[in-house]
Amino acid sequence: MKALLKKDIFVLLRQMKMFLLMIAIFAAIPQGNMTVFAIVYCGMLPYTAMAYDERSKWDDLAAMMPYSASDMVMSKYVLGWLAVGCATVLSALSNFLLGLFVTTDFSPSSLLPYMCMGFLMMAITMPLMFRFGVEKGRTFFILLMVIVAVGGAGLVAGLVDSSESGEIPARLLGFVQLGIPLLSAALTTISIPLSTAMYKKRRYG
Repeated sequence: MKALLKKDIFVLLRQMKMFLLMIAIFAAIPQGNMTVFAIVYCGMLPYTAMAYDERSKWDDLAAMMPYSASDMVMSKYVLGWLAVGCATVLSALSNFLLGLFVTTDFSPSSLLPYMCMGFLMMAITMPLMFRFGVEKGRTFFILLMVIVAVGGAGLVAGLVDSSESGEIPARLLGFVQLGIPLLSAALTTISIPLSTAMYKKRRYG
C-alpha cells in the first residue's frame, strides 16, 4: 500500500503543483474562512487521484500486480487523511505563530470539527466513487452535498429561530464539537469495508 500511496502523492505533486500551493496558502491564513475551505477540500484530493487513475487505465494495470482490493481502497483513504491532517497542522501552526505577536482566542480544538468534516465527506462519498467511478460518482456527490447543505442550513435556521437570544444554542455547538468527530469515526468504520466491496463489484463484477 505504501507504493500506491507514493504513486498518488507523486502524481498529485506533478500535476497540481500550483493548486496544491494555493491550498497550502489558504490553510496558512490565520483565522480565515479559507482555512475551512482548504482543510475540507483536501478530503477531495483522493477523487482527483482516482480520476487520474481512470484516465490512465491504472486499474487495468493494477489488476496484474499483487495489489489487493483492500490495498487499492485504503491507499485512497490514507491519502485523504494525510492531506486533511497536513492542512489542519499547517493552519494550527500559522495560528500559533500569530499568537506569538498578537492576542487571539484561537484554540487548536477549534480545528477539530473542520478536520472531521473532511473525514466525514470522504466516508460518505468514497463508496460512490469506487462503485460508479469518478465521473458518475461526482454527480451523486454534488447531489448529496446539496441535500446535506440544504438540510443542515434548515436545521441551523430552525434551532436559531427557536432560541430566545437568536444565537446558536449550546446544544448545537455541543454536537459540532463532539458529534461530528464521533459521526465521522463511525461512518469511516462503515465506509472502508463498503468501499472495498464496491470496488470489488466494479472491478470483478
